[in-house]
Amino acid sequence: MNWYYHSRYPQYKQPFGAVRTKETVSLCLDGEPSAMVELLLYPPTGPVTLPMHWDGHRYRASFSAPDVPCRMGYGFRINGRYFGADGGEARFADTPQTYGLTVYDGAFETPEWFRRSVVYQIFPDRFFCSDRERFRRAAADYRAAGRPIFVHQHWDDLPFFLPHGGAKEYVPDDYFGGDLAGIREKLPYIASLGVTCIYLNPIFAAHSNHRYNTADYLSIDPILGTNDDFRALCDAAKAYGIRIVLDGVFSHTGDDSIYFDRYGRYHSHGACESKNSPYYPWYRFYDYPHTYECWWNFETLPDVEETEPSYTEFIQGENGVLRTWLRAGASGWRLDVADELPDSFIRGIRRSIKSQDPDAVLIGEVWDNCATKLGPEGRRGYVNGDELDAPMNYRFREPAIEFLNGRKDAYWFAETQNRLLEDYPKPFLDACLNLLGSHDTERTRSALCGIPDARTLSRRQQLAIHPDAATLARASDRLVLGYALMTFLPGVPCIYYGDEAGMTGMSDPLNRGTFPWGREDTMLTDRVRSLMRLHNESDAIRNGTTRIAAIGRQTLCVIRESEAETLILLANAADAPVRAVLYPALFREGPDAGTAPDLSGTFRDETGKPIEARSSLSLTVPANGFRILKKA
Repeated sequence: MNWYYHSRYPQYKQPFGAVRTKETVSLCLDGEPSAMVELLLYPPTGPVTLPMHWDGHRYRASFSAPDVPCRMGYGFRINGRYFGADGGEARFADTPQTYGLTVYDGAFETPEWFRRSVVYQIFPDRFFCSDRERFRRAAADYRAAGRPIFVHQHWDDLPFFLPHGGAKEYVPDDYFGGDLAGIREKLPYIASLGVTCIYLNPIFAAHSNHRYNTADYLSIDPILGTNDDFRALCDAAKAYGIRIVLDGVFSHTGDDSIYFDRYGRYHSHGACESKNSPYYPWYRFYDYPHTYECWWNFETLPDVEETEPSYTEFIQGENGVLRTWLRAGASGWRLDVADELPDSFIRGIRRSIKSQDPDAVLIGEVWDNCATKLGPEGRRGYVNGDELDAPMNYRFREPAIEFLNGRKDAYWFAETQNRLLEDYPKPFLDACLNLLGSHDTERTRSALCGIPDARTLSRRQQLAIHPDAATLARASDRLVLGYALMTFLPGVPCIYYGDEAGMTGMSDPLNRGTFPWGREDTMLTDRVRSLMRLHNESDAIRNGTTRIAAIGRQTLCVIRESEAETLILLANAADAPVRAVLYPALFREGPDAGTAPDLSGTFRDETGKPIEARSSLSLTVPANGFRILKKA
């Protein structure tokens, strides 16, 4: 008899995936009777060996998860040989093969409003300018203070991407004048997309168009408006059922800031001016004041010491940055480069915002698997339940782009997403900010043209890429297919402003163009809008179970099922139509694989056409397209 174990099959492991602290975990193993079978546990406190007992059909063992959040390992030893794997189906080996098991705080919960949201990410300078004259006056004030700034005369200009004005290197000092009042003016459009949350890239005073070099955490950048303009935006958004999440850049400041004041522009003394400055302890100087620790060696971005008590109090305290802006109307924070912030600092941020508003959300920029990410001090605690509510889910974005471009198959993509289902606590998984594009990636439509990775090309080479009409049309189909996957998979859909309107562009800053008002691809917008409407209205998506399976090399199926309805997505990433055949046995993995999906009865497709099924389904899925079936 063959030995067999699979970590995602419910007949072998209960409960599925991540477990709460002190929760009982039950494991079963198929094999031959009368063998010596041991369960090997690797909690943080040290290895433990437990016997597995034959019950007449299988070997069984149970254990209690540790009483503190952690990532532990487990595996098996059969007659002296190791048996296990890093997820999925077990195999024999000469060395220990361990499965990972996420253990999280049993009290961990994430804000329900956010788990049910559709998010719209806005790069403020490029969304909409409400008052051109006010913008010019603010730009004149910048110049009067000796700061370089270039004002684009035409909204449709291309952002600067090469050195200009005599500079030796590219500087992000060109502006189009997008502002907070402009976002407020466009709220009816944003709401029409089904959006219920806006995530804003940095809006605090800074001296670059991206504003990741903060000059004053307590003031809105004058080009964007005033602190009162922010309050007005939050109030107006609330009337549309939309919340605002802010970008917190807390690993570094700008060198031209109140806190560092490298150029002596401020009345108060910054750390670079005097060792007696209250901000001096925030920074790490090597040869004062000339050399200091910088973020990724950019001397305009001096690193801060996050655990310095005065800095921690400034950010997290009762009258600190976090609570000040929550009181002004924000509903949460996104942490820039969260993997470069100490875990203790993130925990403090969580305590601070939750004490101000228990319903506030905390999102982190983490590009890797949050359950297994390692840092200088060991495993990061993002999923423990006392740090992040959710990540920006690049673990969806990157596999999705590879699958949609045909570089990876559906089996590989299904494995990447089932792995997240297994590794992430459900409250965390359901709050993941799923995205296809952001200010740090190529525009989704460009990425789906199948062109070279922008990281391998110079900016001039990127600008020279001009896909033909057929390639762009195919990319649009792939983009909508990507949004369909985003709609059906667990997590929160996030639209990067203008992706739904057909914007293109390679890497920063070409991915940060202006919204094409009056030139939108309205057909594309309508297709995305209909998917977001489905996300907001479907009981199965909001409350149901999730099953993911490949049913062909480029064909994927996602089933969402609740008591009220069953929804099926059939996604085809091939350049030709496929005949998809769907049957219950395909869905052996996942938290709900113990019961087969109900594939019998009458389903209706996108047009309302009835499709009869008797325990299986067979239908054609268009090239680079999808079918959605619903049974109420």
